[in-house]
Amino acid sequence: MTEIVLMSDPKIAAIPVKDCDEPLLDVRRRDPFPVDTREQDDAGAFAHVREGVFNRLLDARKLLPHGIQLLFIEGYRPPAVQSFYFERYAERLRNDNPGWSSEQVRAAASRFVSPPEIAPHSAGAAVDVTLVAADGQELGMGTPVDASPEVSEGACYTAARNISSEARANRQILAEALTAAGMVNYPTEWWHWSYGDRYWALATGAGHAIYGPRELG
Repeated sequence: MTEIVLMSDPKIAAIPVKDCDEPLLDVRRRDPFPVDTREQDDAGAFAHVREGVFNRLLDARKLLPHGIQLLFIEGYRPPAVQSFYFERYAERLRNDNPGWSSEQVRAAASRFVSPPEIAPHSAGAAVDVTLVAADGQELGMGTPVDASPEVSEGACYTAARNISSEARANRQILAEALTAAGMVNYPTEWWHWSYGDRYWALATGAGHAIYGPRELG
């Protein structure tokens, strides 16, 4: 894909899902992997991803320059939580833009929170990550993880130009490792990478997604 296709685009929802039924794995119980707790929930859902996603994170980690590590922030998100996040953000946009149509609100909301019915996080297919140095300090990436387009003035977009050259270089390091491992980025969020979901299927030309929304239990 050369243009930005938003999660709300009908072509994403039109991609069929043939779930391979891979389990959701808790990355905290696997090969030592730095996990941040800022998105931690009582059930520990945030630390889960599908097995294929986890394996690709391990592959990406090996491709990073010496002294740089991946920091795992959030993986699986229950469908009900995803729906709450989407509706909350959409309501904020409606209030700030009373002249917008429902289609405009949905499209704008999907830049930052995926519509719940196709959300990669709810399939265990997506992960939010950043880079840290050997001492655990996060590298400068231009914005914090989960900075909205409004708050960041668009700097959350992966290819944003209103960031420093250092942040741009760090994003490139992250992108090269994760892309080489077979994951795809959602271009409105530099931190969001996925494998096996509908967005991945569109980006790679796969005929169908291999992961669909599911419950943790």
